[in-house]
Order: sequence, then C-alpha cells, then structure tokens
Amino acid sequence: MQVSLSRSEGLERKLTIEVPADEIDSSVTERLRETARTVRLNGFRKGRVPLSIVRKRFGPGIRQEVISEVMNRSYAEAIDQQGLRPAGQPRLEINEIAEGGDLRFAAVFEVYPEIELPDFSRIKIESLTAEVTDADLGNMVETLRKQRRTFEEVERAAAAGDLVHIDFSGRVDGEEFEGGKGGNTGVLLGSEQMIPGFEDAIKGRKPGEEFTCELKFPEDYQQEELAGKDVEFSIKLNTVREPRLPEIDEEFYRSFGVEEGGEEAFHKEIIRNMERELKTAGRSRMKSRISEAVVKRADINLPEALMTEEMNRIREQTEKSLGGKSPGIPEDLLRDQARRRLVMGLIMAEIVGGNNMKADPERVREAIEELASTYESPDEVVRWYYGNEEQLSAVEASVLEDQVFDFIADKVKLTEKAVSYQEAIRG
Repeated sequence: MQVSLSRSEGLERKLTIEVPADEIDSSVTERLRETARTVRLNGFRKGRVPLSIVRKRFGPGIRQEVISEVMNRSYAEAIDQQGLRPAGQPRLEINEIAEGGDLRFAAVFEVYPEIELPDFSRIKIESLTAEVTDADLGNMVETLRKQRRTFEEVERAAAAGDLVHIDFSGRVDGEEFEGGKGGNTGVLLGSEQMIPGFEDAIKGRKPGEEFTCELKFPEDYQQEELAGKDVEFSIKLNTVREPRLPEIDEEFYRSFGVEEGGEEAFHKEIIRNMERELKTAGRSRMKSRISEAVVKRADINLPEALMTEEMNRIREQTEKSLGGKSPGIPEDLLRDQARRRLVMGLIMAEIVGGNNMKADPERVREAIEELASTYESPDEVVRWYYGNEEQLSAVEASVLEDQVFDFIADKVKLTEKAVSYQEAIRG
C-alpha cells in the first residue's frame, strides 16, 4: 500500500492511497471460493458449483464488497501510519477501480486542531460566598410550610393567595379559540399562570358570580395567532379556597423525613440541605464563569465537521426538551453555542491528556455518598452505583470534569464577594 498526504488550507487533509491489484484480486478469489463451498444453485450439489460459474454470478458484487472493505481498512492503516486525528467521516474519491488494475482512491477529511491553552493566570473570576443565617433558616421553614399547605373552602371574596375554581370562555373577534375554554379550572391567584389581568379580574369576586373582562394577549404570547390580540373572557367563579399552613410540630418534621430529634434535628437537616444547595450553586456558577472566560481567550480553529455535528446535537436536545417541537434556533446563535461547547471540550481534553488526569477514587466515593444521602437506604444506593458500570462511569466523568475546573481555578485570579444566601443561590 502506498500513501501520500497533502494539506489544504486550515484543517483539511487529503490522503491518496494506492492498493496493488493482486491484493484485491486475491481477496476476491478467496471470497469466491468461500461462496462456492456454501452456495446452492439449481443443477449443482452444495459445494460442487464450478468457480467460473460462481465468478460469473457473484463476482461483481463480491468484488464491490472486497473493495469497500479494503478501502476502509487501508484508510484506517494510513491514518495510523501518518499519525492523524480525523474529525468526522472522510469524503472518499475513487480514482481508479478497473478490474485487474490497482485500486487508487483519496480520502478528504478535517483533523482536530492543535490546542494551545490560554494563559489562565490572566483570567479574573469573582466568587460569591454566603452563610446560612437564622433569618435564612426561618424563611426556608416558611417556604416548606407553604409547600405543605392545604386549601379550605370559604364564602368570601377571592384574594391573592387563594385557590379558585372557575368556568371560563374566551373570544377573539367574537369567536372562541383553541385552549380558551375551561370547566372548573383551578387557578392560584398571584401565580401569574394566566395572561396579565386575568387573575386580577377574579380578585374581589364572590363564589357564584359571573362576569366578563376585556384583556389583551402579550405581544410575545406563545400562540403566534393570538399574540397582541384583544380578548374577552366570560368567567364564573365556582369556589374560593384559602390557604392553611400546617403547624410546626412533630408531624410536620416527619413529613420531611425527620423522625427523631424534634426542632433541633429538623433545623440541622434544613441547614445541611441549604449548605449543599449553596455549594452546588457556587460550583455551577464558577464553572460557567470559567468557561465563558476561557472560550473568550481561546484561539482555536474548529473543524466544520465537528461544528455541524454539535449543532445537530443541540437541535436534537432542544427538540427533545420541547416534546419533539422544532426549536427554531437562529443559525448564528446555534453556531455560537456549538463553538462554546466544542472549544471548552477540546481544552478540557487537552488538560486531561496533558496531565494524565483520572477521576480521583476518593472524590468519586464522596460524590456517590452525597447522591446516596438523599435516599432512605444510602448504603444500598452506594452499592448500586459501584455495581452499575454505566452509572459509575457517569459519576467518574462528572468528578473528572470537576477536577479539570479545579485545575483551572487554581491558576485564575480569584476574588471573593460576600453576599446573602438568596443572592448566592440566584448567582
């Protein structure tokens, strides 16, 4: 096999490969002999079909199969021989394929770029720090009470925070529209689940009242045919239910899995969860800011094959999250997202490879134990992770990613800013 490599502009490479005719012919002949031993043809016993007849009947197809296999094998060997890293599948150009002649073809493809890491020491990152105060704890307890609230029917005018049940019918230009009608529909006043003004029109009304209200759909309403349109709703208020918060007692503690220890144990559990949330939010924010700064400073020429593949992946992920609907992402935004992902991925791979990084077993164990701590039987969950290769690999990949970001974070200029718990969570 003879191989020659030529370079085009940028990352494109062209391998010209020549395979001697006798290599093709010998492989074809061997495949024909194998076929002759197994094929069944009328007038001949199995294994007794003359090679000349097998060649005439199956020769062209077998030759095509052999050539395809030889091309794939030769391409792989040439790539290895030249020490190349193709990015995507090659475009094959067959120069000569005449029977009895040498096989000559070219493979055109892009290669991965050489990665030069940016100077991490020139990156400035602000880290937000916070502590869980008594006020934060109190606010969280009230939030948890609201999560466990019940609603009790009352005979008074509806107010913010009430859960009401209504019949309603909407009309645009005098005609009802799809999704504009509901029977005994529950609406939490103040949740802003309906269009602006709808919930305000219900406030102050009493059970049994029927009324109309004239509103306008927002300009950016999700149903384009209704966006910006005037609409009239006929509403009947069936019931009004006001919220009832549970007492803070042993039963309340047990509803959150705290069986013993009373208020002290309950507060410790809440604080532990809040601190875990702080840690998670802080790490996520740090990763995001580091990624943004690194991508901005990186000078990497990306293969178009990788860009196309990543853009398609983003489209598919977005469609899946939208229940199969087309996302309609603008091309420039799609390319920008793909570039960010690819650049950061290549830089991380370069750091891992250049430093022989592997997931730290102790950190893997800690990560699994933290995941398991939210379940009733943590030890069983830990054993499950270590007995499930796919899940364990996912945790190891996540830990390795954290290690790479820690590697970068150790080199950047980091400043800390003390903020409130809520600010730290929001980022």
